[in-house]
Amino acid sequence: MTRFIFITGGVVSSLGKGLGAAALGAVLQARGFKLRLRKLDPYINVDPGTMSPYQHGEVYVTDDGAETDLDLGHYERFTGISTRQSDNVTTGRIYSDVIARERRGSYLGATIQVIPHITDAIKEFVLGDLNGEDFVLCEIGGTIGDIEGLPFIEAIRQLGNELGPERTMFMHVTLLPYIPAAGELKTKPTQHSVKELQGAGIQPDVLLCRADRPLPEGERRKIALFCNVRREAVIPALDVDTIYRVPITYHDAGLDEQVCRHFGLETQPPDLGRWHEVTERQTKPEGEVTIAVVGKYTGLRDAYKSLGEALTHGGIANHVRVNLDWIDSEIFEREDAVTYLDSVNGILVPGGFGERGSEGKIAAVQFARERRVPYFGICFGMQMAVVEAARHVAGINGAGSTEFGECAEPVVGLMTEWEHDGIVEHRSKDSDLGGTMRLGAYEAHLAHGSLVHEIYDQDVIHERHRHRYEVNPIYEDRLAKAGIVFSGKSPDGILPEVVEILDHPWFVGVQFHPELKSRPFAPHPLFTSFIRAAIDQARLV
Repeated sequence: MTRFIFITGGVVSSLGKGLGAAALGAVLQARGFKLRLRKLDPYINVDPGTMSPYQHGEVYVTDDGAETDLDLGHYERFTGISTRQSDNVTTGRIYSDVIARERRGSYLGATIQVIPHITDAIKEFVLGDLNGEDFVLCEIGGTIGDIEGLPFIEAIRQLGNELGPERTMFMHVTLLPYIPAAGELKTKPTQHSVKELQGAGIQPDVLLCRADRPLPEGERRKIALFCNVRREAVIPALDVDTIYRVPITYHDAGLDEQVCRHFGLETQPPDLGRWHEVTERQTKPEGEVTIAVVGKYTGLRDAYKSLGEALTHGGIANHVRVNLDWIDSEIFEREDAVTYLDSVNGILVPGGFGERGSEGKIAAVQFARERRVPYFGICFGMQMAVVEAARHVAGINGAGSTEFGECAEPVVGLMTEWEHDGIVEHRSKDSDLGGTMRLGAYEAHLAHGSLVHEIYDQDVIHERHRHRYEVNPIYEDRLAKAGIVFSGKSPDGILPEVVEILDHPWFVGVQFHPELKSRPFAPHPLFTSFIRAAIDQARLV
């Protein structure tokens, strides 16, 4: 029997619903339960694929090619369970599906309304594509009271009635602000948030109360009294030194015990040994390195959420703290890169779209290549590395990317077709931007004797992609003569997946996004190797 836990949030956004869902999932998993995690996003976009990272943070890509909310990255990192297209849905997709059904005549002439048609479609999503899971943790995006979230709240209310309390549970994440002038935590915002939720017909079973200091027993009893929950179900969610301590602290606060009590389940206490080991390594490092991340969205850390976590995982694997120096690439178009990069132990240029800041990224690549600083280029970072090497090493004057317009030497160009799962997909420059890239997991073959083959210790890998442009394979021979080799390719041997510079301590560019598959207890081998190279570089300084 599958049980459903619905996670809502109140007072303000960014309280940590996604992290809370992921952490609870990790603890339930440690108790031996099989689970899935899902996100319902109220915004009207069909998916976040065309949204600016400054609007919504990074776009997380699943193996099956879905462009999803960044919370799915938390789900995967904390549980190791690969998410799918069926684990994230938006208002836009729900309405799009309902309207398509109406056009086909599926509703037999009925007047289409939010209730029951939209709410039925939401319930269908929540209940669909399951395979004997014990729990489905379903996070509702936004904040209770948001007008666009009302259909989702109504849908889960209906599910609570239809499935009954033996199969449903409601967890509400709220805020306890500290008022310095009063010298106390205030419970009123939580009371109002719960009242709003109750007004929508939902009584929370557990309250997860975010605070920056311990919750006094008196305030805990007050919250329980005014919000109609048991005192034990008021769970303090305090700030911690690392997010990977959250499963431990939530277990210590009794969250998983309350879940088991609600559903009448008896299990052995969870084994959280690997979380203790991860936090021990992260909080008690044996050294440290500094990595410069040169990108165009560095003003918002969530734009590179998975990347930052993957670098942390590389540090955990090597027992070091990784200090990140976030640098806007545009600054290198005005100032000398030496000023900002001279003291770093490694340089990483991440993915991105558009011409803005591209010359600054090329300058960062040139610095890494000439100064022999470990360099890691991901997606766009690989493309700019090839452009830089083509211009300054291979002597290909006019080398550039057609993403920025016509150029004399299109070292990077638009992909117009590729094969995926035996099907040839076609695109053009006039195709829709949303959902039309090379998305999801693709196979790549690694060259024997290459650095990347040594790192993976595999002949064939599967990594997740999200891009429209590709390094042009017709330049392979000219680049190889200059020491820039394609050490990983698509199965047909055409599309470059990995580039290396041979005469360099560590210089790797990859067309895919390895950060999406890194886990704290299973760091990605590329990030582990990159941080190890940064440690070696630090010893040389």
